[in-house]
Amino acid sequence: MGNKAYIALGSNMESRYDYLLSALQQLQMHPCIELVNISSIYETDPVGYEDQDLFLNMVVEINTELDAFELLEVCLNIELKLGRKREFKWGPRTIDLDILLYNQENIESENLIVPHPRIKERAFVVIPLLEINHDIIIPPEGKPLSFWLDELPNQDQKGVRIWKRKNGEDVFVPIES
Repeated sequence: MGNKAYIALGSNMESRYDYLLSALQQLQMHPCIELVNISSIYETDPVGYEDQDLFLNMVVEINTELDAFELLEVCLNIELKLGRKREFKWGPRTIDLDILLYNQENIESENLIVPHPRIKERAFVVIPLLEINHDIIIPPEGKPLSFWLDELPNQDQKGVRIWKRKNGEDVFVPIES
């Protein structure tokens, strides 16, 4: 599986944790996707439309045989299966899957922009992504992800709180073998 991608997952409708687990399981069951790494789960304040429940967010690293557009279709199908309704921008959602990075490619089409256009502005993406890989460089600027974290306001960073650790006291094991 020659392509590496990072996908952000988020949910703020009950049961948030179950939606994350279901999305992870569906990614893992896809024959052309290998789940390589997952971040801890973070509880985060809503961004954009703020009059809604808190989110659970995480990031996964995958290897895949799919091209970026095929991967997008898989993500959209998982959202659909899990009841995602797009009633208004940045509104509540059962599950959201966003392709953050696909290899080191720059993709700009009507349906897909990679790197994700707001990756550098969102602490709820940057923090779990750094947890998985401190060496990520964000194209096209070629600056490390840690640079973009330093650029985010402290208030945004404080809006991202660990909810369930991947390792440690409350070990997070998303998929039972």
